[in-house]
Amino acid sequence: MRNPLPIPPPVSGCPKARRTSWSIVLPAALGTVVLALGSGCNRDDVAHYRVPKEAGSAPAGMAMPPMGMPLGGDMQAPPTPSGKTALKWTLPKGWADEPAGGMRFATLKVPVTGKIDASVVVLPGTAGGELANVNRWRGQIGLPPIDEAQLAKERTVLKTKAGDLSVFDFTSDGQIKSRMVAGLITTADGNTWFLKMTGDAGPVGQAKPEFMRLLGSIRLD
Repeated sequence: MRNPLPIPPPVSGCPKARRTSWSIVLPAALGTVVLALGSGCNRDDVAHYRVPKEAGSAPAGMAMPPMGMPLGGDMQAPPTPSGKTALKWTLPKGWADEPAGGMRFATLKVPVTGKIDASVVVLPGTAGGELANVNRWRGQIGLPPIDEAQLAKERTVLKTKAGDLSVFDFTSDGQIKSRMVAGLITTADGNTWFLKMTGDAGPVGQAKPEFMRLLGSIRLD
């Protein structure tokens, strides 16, 4: 097996050069190799070599992201669905929708006074699964996570032309209450759609009947 490090030539005037002892020091940050010759040589006989780090190596104590995952762990939005792969719905009277960017497929304009936001988001695959998404939503309004048994009790299944839509309705505790009504459905192409309305409990409660009608109208033409 070949030695990966070059062996320096004997140093003139150093009779003990053939009895070279190697002292290898590899600081984590510098990757410096120090080659010290045997006793009897001057300090000028010390050779320094730079050993390059492996490509893609991470600092000590930091794991590299899995292959294929963007740096920083951000999930990439799928290509914007269109045609027969795009979810469609019927807007209630006075409502409007507009295209959005990134993972938000559309923003719904709700004609209700107060703090309220309604959106349609599409993600690839199961996007972590129903329980994980529901617990993420609950955390957004200050509620603790639930388990699979409680999830089944909280779920309302709405039959639509696009398939079964799971609907959840949560209201936070505390003096200022937040409320979230959200539905999710995985379509035949493998994408998962989230139709969510969140905000102060009063405005969300006022808009819920019309929002439920919108959820019931979803389809894939």
